[in-house]
Amino acid sequence: MSHGARVIRTGVNSGGPAAPPAATAASSAGSDAELMDGAYFRSCAGMLKVAQMISLLIGFISVNNSPWTDYSAYSYFQIVAMCDLVMILFFYIIHIFRIYRKLTCVSWPLAEFLHYLIGTILLLIASIVAASKSYNLSGLVAGATFGFLATILCVLSIWSSYKVSCITQSTNASV
Repeated sequence: MSHGARVIRTGVNSGGPAAPPAATAASSAGSDAELMDGAYFRSCAGMLKVAQMISLLIGFISVNNSPWTDYSAYSYFQIVAMCDLVMILFFYIIHIFRIYRKLTCVSWPLAEFLHYLIGTILLLIASIVAASKSYNLSGLVAGATFGFLATILCVLSIWSSYKVSCITQSTNASV
């Protein structure tokens, strides 16, 4: 057993000069020190990303478990759906763990805007191709439908990231 001195920290200042306001503000801002951003789970952008990931996953599974009539069309749909899903998950993790605060060399709103712009165009093309080649097979029709749903959700994300990156910057420039 060690009989060394122990330091017990309390939230109360016992004697001595008062703590500077910056120190109390830093200690009260415990949300910055947390590992995860719990508010992003419940935010509109966070729920939109989860809805996109779920619709892409359901579309991928529907196409994967259906009999294919055109290999190239459905493999293209699967590749686009999985790439979009991985990138959306990547940006979701960036926001959840607040990595954007540590890696300031990247313009995260612009990167996310460009991802959604390119990914949405590719997803729309893949969904159109999958729908045109479905030949009334229910799994393929469902996959194309969820691809179109994910496309609509991605358009909403484009609009919200455009509002954040472009409109906010133009407002700050005029001030």
